Amino acid sequence: MSVAYEIPRIHVLNAPPPAVDADVLAVPLAADDTAPAVAAFDAAVGRALSEALARGEFTPKPCETFWAPIVATGWKARRVLFIGLGPRAEMSAERVRRVASTAVTTVRAQRFGRLAWIDADGTGQDDGGRADLLCEGFALANFDGAVHKSRPEPRFFVTDVTLVTAAPVHASAQSGAIIGDAINGARVLVNEPGNHLTPAIFADKAAKFVGVDGISVEVLDVPQIEALNMGMLLGVGRGSAEPPRLIVARYEPADAARDVTLGLVGKGITFDTGGISIKPADGMERMKDDMAGGATVLAALRALAQLRAPIRAIAVVASAENMPGSRALKPGDVLRGASGLTVEVNNTDAEGRLILGDALWHARQLGATHLVDVATLTGACIVALGKITTGLFGSHQPWVDAIRLAAARGGEKVWQMPLFEEYKDALKSDIADMINSPGRAAGAVTAAMFLREFAGSGPWAHMDIAGPAWHEDSKPWLARGATGTMIRTLVELGRAPIPR
Repeated sequence: MSVAYEIPRIHVLNAPPPAVDADVLAVPLAADDTAPAVAAFDAAVGRALSEALARGEFTPKPCETFWAPIVATGWKARRVLFIGLGPRAEMSAERVRRVASTAVTTVRAQRFGRLAWIDADGTGQDDGGRADLLCEGFALANFDGAVHKSRPEPRFFVTDVTLVTAAPVHASAQSGAIIGDAINGARVLVNEPGNHLTPAIFADKAAKFVGVDGISVEVLDVPQIEALNMGMLLGVGRGSAEPPRLIVARYEPADAARDVTLGLVGKGITFDTGGISIKPADGMERMKDDMAGGATVLAALRALAQLRAPIRAIAVVASAENMPGSRALKPGDVLRGASGLTVEVNNTDAEGRLILGDALWHARQLGATHLVDVATLTGACIVALGKITTGLFGSHQPWVDAIRLAAARGGEKVWQMPLFEEYKDALKSDIADMINSPGRAAGAVTAAMFLREFAGSGPWAHMDIAGPAWHEDSKPWLARGATGTMIRTLVELGRAPIPR
C-alpha cells in the first residue's frame, strides 16, 4: 500500500529572493496592499504581476493564485507563485494555514518538489506563531489518501520547503511540522475502510501511532474490559464478530505539575451500521469515520509528547463495531456501565455516548483532573451548526473558556451550546437510571447531558465533531475525506496553563 503523505523538510533561510535556490518562490500578498510584492518582484517577472493586477486577472482573493516566470538574470529560481491573502483585516490563523496549503497543493500539481515561501508584505513567518501555522499547512497539503488503488496515479510530494526570513523561527517551524504530521496520521486512520480498521487493528495501529518517546500504551481486550465492568462498551460491541478494545495512552513528563492531568477521551466506533436501529443505506459507507474522535485524541497526545509539552495527559479511546449481529444490543435492553449507572437503550444507533460513558469514567479513575471528550456524536449537531463548526459543551465555564481560546489560537471554529438542567428531564427512564436517546428535540444537547453523568465532578467538556470531521469536496487547501479537526485545538489546550 502506498504512503498517504510526506512531511517536507523544513528549512529557514535569511537571504534575498534572487539568492534562494528553489523550484518555485511562493509570495503571498494582501488584496488591499499589493505594493510590497510589486516592488519586490514585478521587475523580475517582467511586470507580469502589476499587469495582472491592473486588468483584474489576479485580484488577489484568499487562496487565489497567479503564476509568473522569472525573466530577470541573476535569480536562482525560475518561477513565482503569487498567492492571495484577501483583505489584511481578515487575516486569521486559519487563513494563514489555508494559504500555505494552497501553495503546496498548487506546486505539487505541477510536480515541483522544492518550494520557498517569501514574505513580501509582513503578514507571514516573521512571527513565530505564523511559522507554526505555515508549516502545518505545508504538511497538510502534502497528502494523498488514495492508498488502496491497485493502479494508483503517479504520486508526487513536495520534499523541501524553505521559509525565507530573518526572524528566529526554527523552533516554531518544526512545531508546525510536528502538528501537521500528527494531523495527517489521524487522517490516514479515519480514511481507512472498516474492513481495514476493525477495533483490534485500530488498537494495533494506534499503539504504533502514539509509540513515540514519552508515551506508554496499554490495549485492553474483552476479559480486561469485563474486569472493569464496562457493560456499555461490551454491550455495543457484542453484535459484531470483531471484539471491542480499550486503548489507554499516557504521557507523563518529569517536569509536569503533579496536580493536573489532562484527560482526552475519544469515540472509536470503527464502523457504525446503527445496530438493530439500522441506518439508511444512503451514505452509510461514510460511517467508517465514526472513530474520528479516537484518532483526534491520539494525534493530540502524540503531538504534545513530541513538542515536550510540560503537562501530564492521558488518552482513552473506547473502540467497537456497531453491528446488527445475532447477539446485538436490542432496543429496550438495559446496560450497567463501569460507573454503576444503568441505561435503558431505546436506540442502538445512539451507541457513541454509551462507549464514551465508560471511557470517561475510566479516565477519571486513572487520575484525569480535566476531561475533554471528542466524538462524531450526533447528526443533530450538524443540523444546528453545519459542517464547519464543532459543538462545544461543558460543566465548568473556565474550562470551556480555555478550550474556546485554544480553538481561537489554532484557527478552528467552536461554538458553545447550552447544558441547562431542564434538559436532563428528557433522559428519565421508567426502569433504569436513564435512557440513551430522548429523541430529535435538542439531540446534541441531550447527548452531552448523558455524557456529563459519567464525567465525575471535575472540569469536563464535550466536543461534537460530527460536522467538521469529514470534508465532502476537495479544496485547494484540503483534500476530500478526513480533516483532522480539533487536533490543533487540543494541542493548543495542552500547551497552555490549565485553569485550576
